[in-house]
Amino acid sequence: MNGVVIALLAAAVIAAALAVARRSRRGGGCCGEHETVRRTGVADRNPAHYPHEAALDIGGMTCDNCARRVENALNGLDGVWATVRIDSRSARVRCKVKPDEAALRSAVRAAGYVVTGYREVR
Repeated sequence: MNGVVIALLAAAVIAAALAVARRSRRGGGCCGEHETVRRTGVADRNPAHYPHEAALDIGGMTCDNCARRVENALNGLDGVWATVRIDSRSARVRCKVKPDEAALRSAVRAAGYVVTGYREVR
């Protein structure tokens, strides 16, 4: 009986080691992607054109790929320039017009994450 238990444990350890090795060869990532998410650029990078600003706390981000996904989703909105930081799990969102909280929350949700805090800064 002990031999069966030891064999099952050994099989589980080997399977886990193979999964880790396979993931590391393909790039891994916590969000299930095997490629690095590329940052989408913002055409208008003049801060003077963005008189409004909001700060968002983002839940669910665990890596740089997660942060880039959220940033790309926010930057896909018209008149928005966002910068997302994984270390603080937050986003700084500059807007050309008064921020639309519902649209910002929707973009983050569409990327697979959740806004846990929202405040207008200016």
